[in-house]
Amino acid sequence: MFHLLLTSCQTRSEPETLSNNPVNSAEVTSRPLVHKIHELPTAKVHTLLIPAESHFKIDVAVSNTLKTIEDFAIETEAIAVLNGGFFDPVNSQTTSYVVQQGKVIADPSNNPRLIDNAQLKPYLKKILNRSEFRRYQCGKLTRYAITYHQDRTPENCQLTEAIGGGPQLLPNLSAEEEAFFESVNGQISRDPLGLKRANARTAIGITSSGDVLWMMVEQKSPSTGLSLLELRDFLESLEVTSAMNLDGGSSSSFFHQGESFYGKKSTDGNVIQRSIKSVLLLVKPVE
Repeated sequence: MFHLLLTSCQTRSEPETLSNNPVNSAEVTSRPLVHKIHELPTAKVHTLLIPAESHFKIDVAVSNTLKTIEDFAIETEAIAVLNGGFFDPVNSQTTSYVVQQGKVIADPSNNPRLIDNAQLKPYLKKILNRSEFRRYQCGKLTRYAITYHQDRTPENCQLTEAIGGGPQLLPNLSAEEEAFFESVNGQISRDPLGLKRANARTAIGITSSGDVLWMMVEQKSPSTGLSLLELRDFLESLEVTSAMNLDGGSSSSFFHQGESFYGKKSTDGNVIQRSIKSVLLLVKPVE
């Protein structure tokens, strides 16, 4: 369970009414989007709950160059934007898969700094099968899932959107399976995300009732935030049953209702506004 003290929580709700994608809208009571700010001792955690019956769609976007969260918001006219997959800041190329409208639009196997990196060659098979958040179209129903990249699409469904990240946090932590963590003879030999290190974080989850939860962890000072283990526990405390980590640290950023929030603090305590490669978008469906 989550062991940090939850000191306060602010709630912001969208005024729009929502209806259900997988259920006839006339048969359900719609619920609003809910943005909460959870004040923890070491972090300020932003969550956006997207109800299962929501008319809003979760799309993805990738830029050829790196862009800020505001740039993505302005260009797409999205209601909300969350930073997405991993990328190489040296060549601005993706290290996570992204699928848009059924087509792969970002492929880490095309990134030479990843594929030709001698130190990473032993881990490439795992790196190219990391977790991703998916949107399926199953007839008239829209479904969301967190899977590994090479997992098959369910029968009678089409994969429409996906964005990679990792590791999975719930139901089980998959840091070793996705080459985010390795220990040899009890000594940590690989831990690029800092499994137990406090930091700014970003994650996405699906609750027991089928709602989707976006989460961005904002540091209160340069050395604070949440570790991946604490992030997992906090997600579980919100009844999330399936979750995965997204690119965090300096990339942690979230846009909602015209406001931008950044997770990482510099050594002098200022907010770091980093440009990113890919995002999740919350958009109104085309009528």
